[in-house]
Amino acid sequence: MSSNERRTDTRVYIRVPFRFRIMNNRGSPEQTAASENISRRGVFFVTDVPLTVGTALEVSLRMPQELARQTASDVKCVARVVHVQPNSFLGSKAGIGLHIMRYEAAVERERWAS
Repeated sequence: MSSNERRTDTRVYIRVPFRFRIMNNRGSPEQTAASENISRRGVFFVTDVPLTVGTALEVSLRMPQELARQTASDVKCVARVVHVQPNSFLGSKAGIGLHIMRYEAAVERERWAS
């Protein structure tokens, strides 16, 4: 994704709590985090969970009203790590940029997860 593509979406600098887990790793526990900023196609957050570029994640969050175009809504997303700023935040924490590849309303999750 080019830097021009990343800038076409409106970023909202808001802390949105969310849960995530590494896909394709059955032993991967669910983790919690909060966004530093979020757009319709991406999330930037800080974590001490070691993630690398290319890692696929399942993300559960409440899309803020500013981005949902209606009321805030609970969504399940499939996202990929596209940027890692290692050890840049509070010692061992890294800044992680995610690209949201697809998302659906949380109540529809079972259809695409199986």
